[in-house]
Amino acid sequence: MESRTVTTPGGDVQVRIGGPESRYTVLLLPDAGERADVYDTVCERLHNSDLRTVVVEKIDGLTTQDVFALLDRLALPWVHLAGSGAGAELAWAVAAGRFGRFASLVVADRGHPAVPDLAGTVRDAEARPAEVPTTIVVGSSVRRPEADASMRYVTGEFRVVELDGVNNVPVEAATDFASAIALRTGSW
Repeated sequence: MESRTVTTPGGDVQVRIGGPESRYTVLLLPDAGERADVYDTVCERLHNSDLRTVVVEKIDGLTTQDVFALLDRLALPWVHLAGSGAGAELAWAVAAGRFGRFASLVVADRGHPAVPDLAGTVRDAEARPAEVPTTIVVGSSVRRPEADASMRYVTGEFRVVELDGVNNVPVEAATDFASAIALRTGSW
């Protein structure tokens, strides 16, 4: 994968770009403290599905404004969005109220910020709905209520994929995560 540095209002952002030239691009946001290689297997599967990928090297300090600047500078007006952990939280924020900029949203183990999480904490009660078809992949049934409650904060088609005994979805269930993303890129 090609490594590039993109200047955003918050500073330089390293990204990895790979896969075939395609009309479909997936922007992947890793968890805080994780690097882009957490998505290596996911990207390999997405490339085999004829999808181009852009993976942010580290999301630490990245804001929604930086994500939009990144997409503008890479000349990507329309992408599929995916994230895990803190990257999923950033993905929810980026997709909120942005109809037409994103084709879909796939997040791992994070419900909408206005929904109580496992500890009962609402991360952002004022968070706007995501205006895109959305899939939440949960690694355990204990996260299912959070995922299900997120449906009312999604204005597009909504799915939950429940796995069992998975602590880190992109690493331990890369095939399932890649499949959820690939399914969102199709018109079926």
